[in-house]
Amino acid sequence: MSDVVTYEVTDGVAWLTINRPEARNALSKAVRDGLWEGTRAFVDDDSAAVLVLTGAGDKAFCAGGDLKEMAETSLEIPPPDFLPQFGRNIDVPKPTIAAVNGVAFAGGFLLAQQCDLVVAAEHARFAVSEVKVGRGSPWAAPLSWLVPPRVALEILLTGDPLDAARAREVGLVNHVVPAAELRERTQALAAGIASNAPLSVAAGKRTAYLSAHHGLAEAYDRAEEIWAPVYRSADAQEGPAAFRDKRAPVWKGR
Repeated sequence: MSDVVTYEVTDGVAWLTINRPEARNALSKAVRDGLWEGTRAFVDDDSAAVLVLTGAGDKAFCAGGDLKEMAETSLEIPPPDFLPQFGRNIDVPKPTIAAVNGVAFAGGFLLAQQCDLVVAAEHARFAVSEVKVGRGSPWAAPLSWLVPPRVALEILLTGDPLDAARAREVGLVNHVVPAAELRERTQALAAGIASNAPLSVAAGKRTAYLSAHHGLAEAYDRAEEIWAPVYRSADAQEGPAAFRDKRAPVWKGR
């Protein structure tokens, strides 16, 4: 990994950290390349069951695109691979969590939005600020599925930030914690997920997104297809056996 993005695994939890605090963890090309490298590393890493995406320092998770770099390169429409968008331009079957340690604006909002879960420090703020600088946010298309449509409209039309408490209130954030506890609390959440049956976790993630793409009847049909191999797996027999024997299950992922 590069100096501006780091990757480390702790007890089955991969931490992908934007390490550019002096620039509010803005998305320079080096950062974007590092995020791609780290995401691919996680997908291929059998030792990591959950990914946590965060930023270094206590000011910013990610303040968005590097506007100075954009001005220098006269960037117009960002290419499809401008940065990894989990579930859109790269498949990430395992769970992802954003640990938001400060502002998550523009591209930073994008990164948090694309994670499956969000844990925010009490001082975190979230904004799709593109309207204030004349840029675009086509990546915000899923926002009205994550939060009520009128909340999504206010976020997109005003560009004004939501504080962490409001973000949790509208469903954008799962947990709000003191800044000093962000890493510990996020690690505990991720470790709890990592301890569960991996096939069931992966199927649960896929099931949760079905209603965003399909009508209810088709979503049910596709969910049956997703879960059938889980029911037939060795892990599906191991869970009840471990309960019967009063021991911790030993998951094989098959």
